[in-house]
Amino acid sequence: MSQQLFEVERINHIDDYYQTVDVQRRAWSMLGDTDVVPVHLLVTAQKNGGLVLGGFDAQTHQMVAYLFGFVGLTPDGHVKHCSHQLGVVPEWRSSGVGYHMKLQQRALVLQQGLDLVTWTYDPLEGANSYLNIAKLGAVCRTYYRNVYGEMRDNLNAGLPSDRFQVDWWIRNPYVEHRLTGGSQTGLADLQSAGATWIAQGELGEDRLLWPLPWKKESNAEVVLVMVPSQFQTIKQTHFELAMTWRLHTRALFEHYFAAGYTVVAFINGEKSGQPGNIYVLQRDFNSS
Repeated sequence: MSQQLFEVERINHIDDYYQTVDVQRRAWSMLGDTDVVPVHLLVTAQKNGGLVLGGFDAQTHQMVAYLFGFVGLTPDGHVKHCSHQLGVVPEWRSSGVGYHMKLQQRALVLQQGLDLVTWTYDPLEGANSYLNIAKLGAVCRTYYRNVYGEMRDNLNAGLPSDRFQVDWWIRNPYVEHRLTGGSQTGLADLQSAGATWIAQGELGEDRLLWPLPWKKESNAEVVLVMVPSQFQTIKQTHFELAMTWRLHTRALFEHYFAAGYTVVAFINGEKSGQPGNIYVLQRDFNSS
């Protein structure tokens, strides 16, 4: 879909607030209503420093994406914007609407005088990783175990709801570089500069990616971590392998974050001739 086919607006009309309920259900394959953020909360947040955006089909004004965030605090008291949800209905994914909603979010948060936006996402979901890390320039040094407990939607059911918390320092030149078309360093150049693999995988006879043992020690400034490129396929066809990947990546990310490393880039493995996607971690990275 062309970018001209959608519009991103701050929601103000009550009928549009009610459209967010359907978008939430469809975006996350919710099986019931208990996990839906209710309209009255969205209205209240919007009127009190929060932000609710809608992405609309430009021809029908049907909502196809929604974003919800609010003002929060970091543990040390730094005022930030907490971006709680960004959902896109299935047929509009890869349209660019999610990316443009994040750009609008950034513009509005900057108007509030804030410099940090944070949110969580599943580090094994490649499309989210690409948007958050590669395109937007968010970074991550925080891993949370089972944040939401047992989730009942079709995308998350059965696995611990482990999440990355990403930090998007929206005034930083590093972010400006990404948003104005600046590219990440490619895998070949990273390896030529000394980047070291600490975790890789191999394709089994089932054509699924299986993790290899990860290295617990590295003196490299930049390290590389391979993760599956099609995690939902693994979950649907080999649930035990999906659980293995969850616990494998949990252990290694917790270890390397504690050792001072930060996720600074995400590389599409297929485009780099690799069997899985790649996270790039840098030691002592100053993101703020």
